[in-house]
Amino acid sequence: MHQIFTQTLLRKITAVIFVATVTLAAAITGCGSDTNTSEDVINEKLGVVRVAPGEAIQIRSLNALSGDSAFLGIGNQRGVEIAIADYGEIKGFSVDLGTGVDGLCAADSGQAAAQTIVAEEQVVGVIGPSCSVTATASAPLITAAGMVMIAPSNTSPSLTSDLQGNPGDNHSPGYFRTAHNDLFQGLVVADFLYNEMGFRVAATIHDGDPYSQGLATAFADAFEALGGAVHSGRVNKEDTNMEPTLIKLAAYKPDALFFPVFRPVGDFIAEQARGIAGLESTRLISAPSLGDDFMRLPQSEGMFFSGPDTRLGTNQNQATGSTAEEVLADYISRYGEEPSSPYWAHSYDATTMLLDAIAASSTIGEDGLLTIDRAEVRNRLYATSNYKGLIGTLSCDEFGDCGAQRLIILEHENPETPEISKDNIVFEYAP
Repeated sequence: MHQIFTQTLLRKITAVIFVATVTLAAAITGCGSDTNTSEDVINEKLGVVRVAPGEAIQIRSLNALSGDSAFLGIGNQRGVEIAIADYGEIKGFSVDLGTGVDGLCAADSGQAAAQTIVAEEQVVGVIGPSCSVTATASAPLITAAGMVMIAPSNTSPSLTSDLQGNPGDNHSPGYFRTAHNDLFQGLVVADFLYNEMGFRVAATIHDGDPYSQGLATAFADAFEALGGAVHSGRVNKEDTNMEPTLIKLAAYKPDALFFPVFRPVGDFIAEQARGIAGLESTRLISAPSLGDDFMRLPQSEGMFFSGPDTRLGTNQNQATGSTAEEVLADYISRYGEEPSSPYWAHSYDATTMLLDAIAASSTIGEDGLLTIDRAEVRNRLYATSNYKGLIGTLSCDEFGDCGAQRLIILEHENPETPEISKDNIVFEYAP
């Protein structure tokens, strides 16, 4: 059932996708020059960073390095490390990543991590964080300090925009991401379930997290626009008993249950749904937030998963000249294992974009000092257009969405061989 997300299918959801596509195209066209159209950036006096001869340019990585979401953060952190090594010096100055900062996958830890970074006044930019909820708390602090933040794996529309020219509730000027906007992922899941699977009734469960709720809402809006019905439920991150919510949703006899949540909530939902009357034939579908370890659980059998397309092949990063195949081989050689995060290449591209912006925004004085203009770094990132990365071609709009938006849905058939399921792609969106 391998299907391509073609223009024919796009026409089926014209009412939803047209505005998003036109707005995104306009934004990309507008950021093709070196002059950013965002007055917030042009008018801000963000200051400069001066680096003395023999010292290093400072950037930082803020990711979930422990806890249930560490699979995202560790893979992202390593992508940054490899990118810095491949990129080399900037005008004779080395780049120092420092120690990875653990923001977990929570707001309070994200705020604490941001405060730690902001205290280091020489830091120019930050790669991360891993999770949307962490970004809602850390991005305002990071960007207010004049730094830029480029996130490889948080996808909530609230952090950028609604793709119709309106900033999200959690948007901060100076925040960017190479990850996709979940309005696209919501459309992809909706189109797959409605047009490919023929489903007409769906249910969603979210946990109130900006990512979880944002993606569940994006899917529901798109599925309803196609003519389907969606019934929504909510649980809490600390809940272990999902049956009350599942029983409520089972009354509608949904064809599919979409629950883009993190572990361990996802573990309980998938396990307990199997025993609820009315959900016996309901197909379960989730997202990258559950990770590879979840796919080894028996309750994951038969599920669909949506997420970024990691078939990157010979895609080449324009800053380093490295291909995705080469970087992946280097990753395995360095760390002795496959990437735990599907966003490792997004992290690599985010890092080279930042380093390119720093290189273009810095000058060396007669005293040998390297002066980096913070506002110009920000402007250069907003001006990113047709940047060739490992994940594809990246262009940043005025709200910081830069991602290539390549997405897939896979069918997971055997928990004993989850690596095989990663090749069992049943739907793809390749703009």
